[in-house]
Amino acid sequence: QVQLVESGGGLVHPGGSLRLSCAASGRAFSRYAMGWFRQAAGKEREFVATIIWSSSSTYYIESVKGRFTISRDNAKNTVYLQMNSLKFEDTAVYYCAAARRHSGTLYSPGNYDYWGQGTQVTVSS
Repeated sequence: QVQLVESGGGLVHPGGSLRLSCAASGRAFSRYAMGWFRQAAGKEREFVATIIWSSSSTYYIESVKGRFTISRDNAKNTVYLQMNSLKFEDTAVYYCAAARRHSGTLYSPGNYDYWGQGTQVTVSS
């Protein structure tokens, strides 16, 4: 059993920052990539960022480039999402996900095998 546990969400003013963490635990598993998705109320889940575990190559949705940074800590089995200059439209439940292998585009939630329970991020004045 693999568990992904997110933390770090909360309420922040526009322009503020948050850092999300996702810790992987349970049985060891090979991972090709770990990513972050988000889902706003009434909308579909959308890709935010992903990091290729072996190379640390990163990919972002256009709307967060320059504001969000995804990183990983091998020793802690953890992936982070540093979110700066937050906007109202960043409000959503943020989910961590892990892909065991390269099976298609990493922008699609269907190509991830494990998911966390989500953490709420609310940007409000």
